[in-house]
Amino acid sequence: MKITDNKFVAASYDLYVGGEDGQAPELMERATEKEPLTFIFGTGTMLESFESKLKNLQAGDSFDFVLPCDTAYGEYDEERVAELPKSIFEVDGKFDSENIAVDKIVPMMTTEGQRLDGIVLEITDEFVRMDFNHPLAGEDLHFVGKVLEVREATDEEMEQLMNSCAGCGHDCSEGQSSNGSCRGCGC
Repeated sequence: MKITDNKFVAASYDLYVGGEDGQAPELMERATEKEPLTFIFGTGTMLESFESKLKNLQAGDSFDFVLPCDTAYGEYDEERVAELPKSIFEVDGKFDSENIAVDKIVPMMTTEGQRLDGIVLEITDEFVRMDFNHPLAGEDLHFVGKVLEVREATDEEMEQLMNSCAGCGHDCSEGQSSNGSCRGCGC
């Protein structure tokens, strides 16, 4: 069975970034056969460019491709780094130092109600500096892997998709990455 819309897909892969200027690429993420990436193809949970590389592959097929940053998470944008008043992070009149700390990922909401996560870069007496770029912004993504399973998605899987962030097969309520997904896999 080939990977097409509404098919359940399981894949193992290694995701590499970097490797420019003669340096070795860095392994950023690994989905194993025991803990594969799982998703329903064509439902918008994965990067469109990622899905286009897997379309029509079958269980057992290997893949090795690079998604240039402009088709993945885009270029790093300095305008997505913001200084926010420290006062907005107060709970009962006190700064929430337990949840707001350098390098922590903090869920935020835009004035339009859109959820996005930011990484705390710096905390001063007056502001919290946060980065709202995806952690892989500015990176070309090199995927090397294998399609493990392709089948029709069940009704239960489709319903679960509608009630979760989908993507990696884990319970998303345990925590999400900076783009609202479970991991950096693009889900």
